[in-house]
Amino acid sequence: MRPLRPEANSSLESIAQTGDRDTVSKAPVMKRGPAKGAAKAAAAPFAEIVMVCAKCAKRQGIGAKAVRGGLKRALKADHRGRKVRVVETGCLGLCPKRSLTLATAGSLGEGRLLVLDPALEPAAMLDALLPMRAEAP
Repeated sequence: MRPLRPEANSSLESIAQTGDRDTVSKAPVMKRGPAKGAAKAAAAPFAEIVMVCAKCAKRQGIGAKAVRGGLKRALKADHRGRKVRVVETGCLGLCPKRSLTLATAGSLGEGRLLVLDPALEPAAMLDALLPMRAEAP
């Protein structure tokens, strides 16, 4: 069998002749990607994110999937062109007794969580969650 790289064979021969691994020099290893600690950024396929606390929805007997689905249907009926991602999360830590906890990127940026009545219509929830929504083109 023929070696893939001739220099690899010569370095193995030198090890066999001298019996010392320390005498073989290795080529520098080039690492790809960003430097240690650096992060890459990518464009998000959505303009806004809405997070629904699954634990709150479960405690209200609604289910996070139902809340998420209602919000998505209301967004599709909106026809304003704003892309919003609605995701189901674990416990957000607030745990109100008879309400739902939701969050948006803007509310988390301000250090706030939104507490909404589960009896609200999804369109009313969207108005509370995304107040700038009516001004969007």
